[in-house]
Amino acid sequence: MTGRVVTVNLGVVTEAEWAGDASGRSGIDKRPVDGPVLLRVDGVAGDFIGERAHHGGPDQIVYAYAEEDAAWWAAELGRDIRPGAFGENLTTYAVDVTGAVVGERWQIGTALLEVTKPRTPCRTFAGFWGVPDLIKRFTVRAAPGAYLRVLREGEVGAGDPVEVVERPAHGVTVGEVFRASTLEPELLPRLLDVPELPEPLRRKVARRLATPDA
Repeated sequence: MTGRVVTVNLGVVTEAEWAGDASGRSGIDKRPVDGPVLLRVDGVAGDFIGERAHHGGPDQIVYAYAEEDAAWWAAELGRDIRPGAFGENLTTYAVDVTGAVVGERWQIGTALLEVTKPRTPCRTFAGFWGVPDLIKRFTVRAAPGAYLRVLREGEVGAGDPVEVVERPAHGVTVGEVFRASTLEPELLPRLLDVPELPEPLRRKVARRLATPDA
């Protein structure tokens, strides 16, 4: 089955005490929009990002989360979870987001994207959902969704196919990077063999390997 985009979601300004930005504003609350959206190399047109120190930047322009993983959380928590509730720009269907290889390239609409790394859960996410232990549960579940950089700007809309046009041979997946960074540090050496890994994350991995107790 060909993967596709279910919805494209843009952040609205949310003001709350749990918001990560010093101003108390967050863009985690993303809502589906009608029509195509321009994905630029410096951001998603019309999207709001609150705490730019930890969100946005060239290696995490677009965040994708699978509808199938959202359905698991809906069953786990016993409540509806709408598209965009994970703070994702792209809600996908029939796309193995966790199994995506770092550096693989997705053709969606007229845009070309490259998978870079997993999402790391934060207190803003837990506060938005009102689930105090969400960070721990999200980490154990290890279906983090994927960040992508924009290699070629273009428009993406609901219903667009997601075509994997290139996949690196190293085979290190988004899920493996997440597990290595959280509960399975024995996987960390594998990450240094991934040339497409964002440089800040590569430096962090190198520091942890140099000082295992860090």
